[in-house]
Amino acid sequence: MGDVISSHLDEAKQEMITARTREVMGRFGRLYEQQYAVALFNKVRFDIEGGGGPQPQLLHRKIPLKNRSIFSGSLFQYLENKKWRHRFLFIPDSYNINYYDSKASHDRRLHPQGSISCAGYKVLTSMEQYLDLFSNILPGMKAKEGSSPFLKFATQFPLILWHPYAHHYYFCVVTEKEQQKWHAVLQDCVRHANDGLSEENKVQTPAFTDAVRIYRQAQGHFGTWEMMCGQPAQILSNLVMEGLLPELRELIAPRLKGKLHERQRNWMLISDAVYSLVQGQCQAQYEAVLQKCEAACCSLEASIRTDVDQIITSKEYVTNKIREVVLPKAEKLLKVSIQPYIGSILDALMEPTSRGFSEVRNVFFGELVDMSKNTLNEGTKETVAQHMDNISMLAFHPVKMQSCYEKVEPLSLEGLQQRFDVSSPSVFVQRAQILMREQMDHAVYTFEQILHQCLESQGTEDLCKTIQRCQDRVIKKYDYDSSTVRKRFFREALLQIFLPYMLKQLSPSCASELPRFQELIFEDFSRFIVVGNIFEDVVLHSIMKDIMLAVKEAAVQRRHNLYRDSIVLSSSDPNLHLLGDNPSIDWAGAGEDTEGEGGEAQKRRRMKQVVSMIQVEGSPGLPNESYKEVPGVNDIAEEEQKDGDGEKNSDGSASPKALVNPSGLSNGRVLNEEEANVPMKAGSDAQSASAEEEKAKGGDSQSMMEEQPPSSQEVSEKVFPPPSPPEEISSGALETAPESLPKAMSGFPLPPQDSGFQSPTSDGDEEEEDDVNRSTASPQP
Repeated sequence: MGDVISSHLDEAKQEMITARTREVMGRFGRLYEQQYAVALFNKVRFDIEGGGGPQPQLLHRKIPLKNRSIFSGSLFQYLENKKWRHRFLFIPDSYNINYYDSKASHDRRLHPQGSISCAGYKVLTSMEQYLDLFSNILPGMKAKEGSSPFLKFATQFPLILWHPYAHHYYFCVVTEKEQQKWHAVLQDCVRHANDGLSEENKVQTPAFTDAVRIYRQAQGHFGTWEMMCGQPAQILSNLVMEGLLPELRELIAPRLKGKLHERQRNWMLISDAVYSLVQGQCQAQYEAVLQKCEAACCSLEASIRTDVDQIITSKEYVTNKIREVVLPKAEKLLKVSIQPYIGSILDALMEPTSRGFSEVRNVFFGELVDMSKNTLNEGTKETVAQHMDNISMLAFHPVKMQSCYEKVEPLSLEGLQQRFDVSSPSVFVQRAQILMREQMDHAVYTFEQILHQCLESQGTEDLCKTIQRCQDRVIKKYDYDSSTVRKRFFREALLQIFLPYMLKQLSPSCASELPRFQELIFEDFSRFIVVGNIFEDVVLHSIMKDIMLAVKEAAVQRRHNLYRDSIVLSSSDPNLHLLGDNPSIDWAGAGEDTEGEGGEAQKRRRMKQVVSMIQVEGSPGLPNESYKEVPGVNDIAEEEQKDGDGEKNSDGSASPKALVNPSGLSNGRVLNEEEANVPMKAGSDAQSASAEEEKAKGGDSQSMMEEQPPSSQEVSEKVFPPPSPPEEISSGALETAPESLPKAMSGFPLPPQDSGFQSPTSDGDEEEEDDVNRSTASPQP
């Protein structure tokens, strides 16, 4: 393998790679220094003037996965020596995948064989999907129809981690249920890694995202970018590879020798080696740029605070001058090319997203119904603690959340992607799924804090009524917060679709006129006032008015159970925010001492896994301690590629088409349906016997953390009546301020204030008010 890399990546090509990386990082570094000063000024101005959005009703957990791991288990992994080996995978709260030779190696706390950062990866479940993606990154090397793939899986249930530049990982499991669970877990790892940079740093993150965006716009790429994911070094490596890889492909691909599958494998090795080399260089050069900016931060901030009023005045003056030139062109473009499409794109975003948030509500509500039923027979604190220990990590349980995530996956912008240069709707799908997970965790955390407070003050008397009261309060708050989050998401998504298109159309005609405005800026303020940024601000504000109006009209029509901006929750829990400072409640081990002698060992033993393993009776297991090759897999020889088509596979192996999931199966749907048939655990012997009978009739056994309660709405409404509707008060009673833009749109300037919305008039609006109350009282969000 090393000979392949060294023969194709000689010193000349390595020098070319280094030169290209240095060139890209040099341009990026200059942009980063410029945007760092702008971001620092925006932060200081925000600190002085203040701001914020509507006050959320739900509490936010500070450290969601403290003392938790996500998943661990054994499967088969394909190695470079063309053999399959047992591997034990452990996924901690960082969502990096650590793999070991065996479970014993992990238990002895040995270093893992390797670790996978899932940023930029795709999780595939068939070789056909894999080869389709592979042919896109290496044109001319697509296998003929009917020809055998370059590797054969040991089982019929593959799992592939695919990346356009980095190393590919091949796994397989022995049952379909395991494949579905692992697929959900790996998807969650990818989703978490792709979530973007942390919003906690108010200077580095916007400076970085703006610098990357401006660099790509200079290269002619104005649309969304799927590879804007991972840590800064990974994003910069993707930025380098975006231009470098096509050049290397033209140089190296014609020189690759051998059969088709050998050329494919060799190209993957070369691409991974180049990516590793580029990533190391990007990491070192980015750290140097960041260190330089951090060293100048104090002096820059002092200059800003000394002249902040003059800087603001100068910026507003230049903005008005640029607006006079840009706004007429922007409004004309907006009327012709944007306004006709706002409604259709908003509908395409709203329907699957609202279904996903509705499913989050149903899953959360169903877990509370299940807990209430099980406390009817044995209403003790221990019983409640046992259920709450499982519910507390519901948001981070990818299998239980899979039904929620699936609702958003049909989101499609077909017919509009090319027009507005949207690379893929996956950018919006993953962002919506992250928001759904956050709202689920906020609801769970708020419920457990309120319930714990009630149990401490009232004890276990009327436990079901206590649970019901807590549930009513939390569901009501969830409905309000989910509406606020969805409306913000719709505005950000529309802005992310339309703003790059408008910038692309307006830049050629405005580029020649912008430099003269630089003369209007004092030299001392030129580091904090950039004409290019002001131009984007003007274009943003021109389109934001139509976007906010479209979202407001959708809320008034109540097509997707969105609250109108005039509807707010009364302050029924004035002291609830005080509970937000409390740590997460340890329901499983409250009162245990983990400090002192042996405290670290006890803490390690108590670390609980969010997702439990599947154990199907009668199915072959994966021995945790095995260091041997998979029995029988050594007999599966690599097939020789022939010139003709339609070569048969070797005996006992499955063809590529046999590896494809059955039609209609997507992301664990069968798993959820079968789990729904598993009877809920009851406290009495009679209920346990009944559960065993139903279990014998059908459905595989599931671990307790995997049990899904029946989602019958009639049962839910009998146990918990719907919550009361929120009160409606005048929007003037709220002090509104500009919302800070979350990470989905951190690469663009901030939108204007949301306070421009006004409540509908009360004249002749009684019927509308009744509809609002009915919609907010229903179990749907």
